Amino acid sequence: MKSIAELTEKLLAQDRRALSKSITLVESSRPQDREKALALLDTIMPYTGKSLRLGISGTPGVGKSTFIEAYGQYLIQQGQKIAALTIDPSSKLRGGSILGDKTRMPMLANDPAAYIRPTPSGSLLGGVARRSREVIALCEAAGFDTVMVETVGVGQSETEVANMTDCYLLLLQPASGDTLQGIKRGIMELADIVVVNKADGALLPSARESAGHYMRALSLMPRKMPDWDCPVVLCSSLQKEGLEALDQHIQSFMTQSRDTGHFENKREQQLRYWLEDETIACLIERFKRDPQIRIQFAALENKLTEGKSPAALAADFSNKILNPDIL
Repeated sequence: MKSIAELTEKLLAQDRRALSKSITLVESSRPQDREKALALLDTIMPYTGKSLRLGISGTPGVGKSTFIEAYGQYLIQQGQKIAALTIDPSSKLRGGSILGDKTRMPMLANDPAAYIRPTPSGSLLGGVARRSREVIALCEAAGFDTVMVETVGVGQSETEVANMTDCYLLLLQPASGDTLQGIKRGIMELADIVVVNKADGALLPSARESAGHYMRALSLMPRKMPDWDCPVVLCSSLQKEGLEALDQHIQSFMTQSRDTGHFENKREQQLRYWLEDETIACLIERFKRDPQIRIQFAALENKLTEGKSPAALAADFSNKILNPDIL
């Protein structure tokens, strides 16, 4: 591994290999790599925060990868450099991931103005990976204008990406549900812009009907930002139609977000979420590494499996292990 100073220099010079090595470093679970990763992140933080962070979510099969390729190419034609961070679901049995998103974006993967990085989700819920925020920061330091984060596509629960992006796009497909389906809380109420994808050919009438359903559903939800009504945009990623209209909505959202102070407040809140999430993760790791705690926790597990203690009582005692003063 090159020195952190040399790696940082190459990263800020927009060297792709340096970016890939930097991401590998911050995603590493080895304790010896974490210290280097923290030093790298501390160095590059002044060079972050200038990109548009775009969250892209939707159920499997909605066409997220095709959309990213189409919209990414549109942005490149406007003179931008784009990074696409794709989160791939990890196996609950073996822990592995396919990481094959590049194969679904062949044009974008070979474009020098684009960078695609697949990442396994690991055990984290919410549709993203633990180090996604750090990878966004690295891409920003490497000079990318727009960073798109594609979630795994797990449905109503993948809301964590809203806590790390500036504009959250929810992709839906024609005939995916009626108004009652669309009114579900959770992922719907977090969307800044709803995109009905696959609005072409025989599906165009269904796409228009679905758009009407979702517009009515969204009208019953509270606004996330003053004077911003979440629009519903028809789009065909395959035919590359509707991308310009979508981009105009995104630019309008960002302009209004900055003018109202929503942007700055959201960025500050995201930093607080980052600190809280990382602190909780570090405490859990510390809990699992402590040899004395492991011994006592194993005893608690035995009581639990033998039916001698309810899980809630065992968990409460675990908290007292971490805080011996209250025993």
